[in-house]
Amino acid sequence: MESYQLIIELNCTIKISVGKLGVYEFFKGFYVYTGSAKKNMESRIERHLQRSKKLHWHIDYLLTDINTNIIAVRRSLDSECKLNEKGKGKVLVPGFGSSDCVNKCVSHLKFTESYNHLSL
Repeated sequence: MESYQLIIELNCTIKISVGKLGVYEFFKGFYVYTGSAKKNMESRIERHLQRSKKLHWHIDYLLTDINTNIIAVRRSLDSECKLNEKGKGKVLVPGFGSSDCVNKCVSHLKFTESYNHLSL
C-alpha cells in the first residue's frame, strides 16, 4: 500500500466541525496530513485537491474551507503510520484521520507554525 502526505497552508485561524470528532480550532500555519490508498492513490489525491466534494473523510472538512491550500504532495512507499511518525509537528485534533488506524496513531494531521519546520 502506498501512502502520501498533503502539505496544507492555512492562512488564518478558523473553527470548523470535523464530522463526529466535533468542533476544533485550526491555527494559522502549516499542516501535514498523512493518508493512504489501497488502490488509485492518484485519484484519492486528485479528490483532495478539489474544493467542492461530499464530506467523507476528516480531511475533507478542513480542505473545503476557502482558507486552506494544498501547497505540496509527497508520495511514499512507507506505510501510512511510518510516514506519519517521521513527520514533525503538534497534534491539535486527536483522532483526525486515524480513527481506523491499526497502529493506534493519535492523529494523522500535524500542525506547525512555520513551513521551515516541516521535515520533507
